[in-house]
Amino acid sequence: MKGFNSKFTSFPDYILGITHEIWEEKQVETLHHYYSEDIVVRSPSSVVIGNKAVIDATYATLDEFPDRQLLGEDVIWSGNPDAGMLSSHRILSTATHLKDGIYGKASGKMLKYRVIADCHAINNQINDEWLVRDQGAIIQQLGWNVSNYARQLITDEGGAENCVKPFSDAIDVAGPYQGTGNDNQWGEVLADILRQLVNGNISAIRSQYDRAATGYYPLFQTATGYEEIESFWQAFIASLGDISFTIHHQIGMEEPMMSPRAAIRWSLSAIHGGTGRFGAPSGAPIYVMGITHAEFGPWGLRREYTLFDDVAIWKQIHLGNRSIS
Repeated sequence: MKGFNSKFTSFPDYILGITHEIWEEKQVETLHHYYSEDIVVRSPSSVVIGNKAVIDATYATLDEFPDRQLLGEDVIWSGNPDAGMLSSHRILSTATHLKDGIYGKASGKMLKYRVIADCHAINNQINDEWLVRDQGAIIQQLGWNVSNYARQLITDEGGAENCVKPFSDAIDVAGPYQGTGNDNQWGEVLADILRQLVNGNISAIRSQYDRAATGYYPLFQTATGYEEIESFWQAFIASLGDISFTIHHQIGMEEPMMSPRAAIRWSLSAIHGGTGRFGAPSGAPIYVMGITHAEFGPWGLRREYTLFDDVAIWKQIHLGNRSIS
């Protein structure tokens, strides 16, 4: 761990450790040295530049959800300390809505949702980030309809012309990390599966997945076995037309005491052109930022974690409809 604080024994230990320090030990000010001053943080909802914005958002979240826990399910990573390392960190969050904030009046409701964050770190500091939060799960568990929430968000932000625009290639900001991962075979296996699924080849699930596989999906959905996993992918892809699918970052890993794993950050540009997960087709252009993790076993893919932000997608559908003034 050259260049990193000696208290961290490995890169996953660094990622898990600073996450615990910042959020659960509430040492938010450590972001002044754990995050670079000009860090670019991309999420499906927006692009944020600078650690001050990240610090402000962290304080706001902790004020609204003071008991939030961030349970690190996995860190899949590539690189080395000299060139920099990229972690794809999957988190299961629990939180109680105890105070008023961006999600409205305190409801006392308990939440569970996943986040996957791809972070580039070098010399004890993160300087580039891509973060996908299951915003739809938060909204649903607070008792709201995701489509209606996205519509109201546009209105609250000043209407279609003035609202915060969801992330797309058009508003991306180049950061210091230009890597694409590694060439481990398990990353390529997952990449091939995703390409098939996005192209509508749902039969890849029965040929590539363990019969007892589990899928973990947005809206905090869990799918068990072929039929339920097929149902998720069919409903998602059925909503989209003219799909252009891009893999931006690909990692495969083999480690002691772990199943072979892979992490892929991807995007797709499409038209809301069919009836499926997002209702009747509107013709709106859509950009989806997604991250998928997978674990493999002797009978194929055993666990799949695919995450995207339903709120950001619904916001694009409503903006594309021009139905919000």
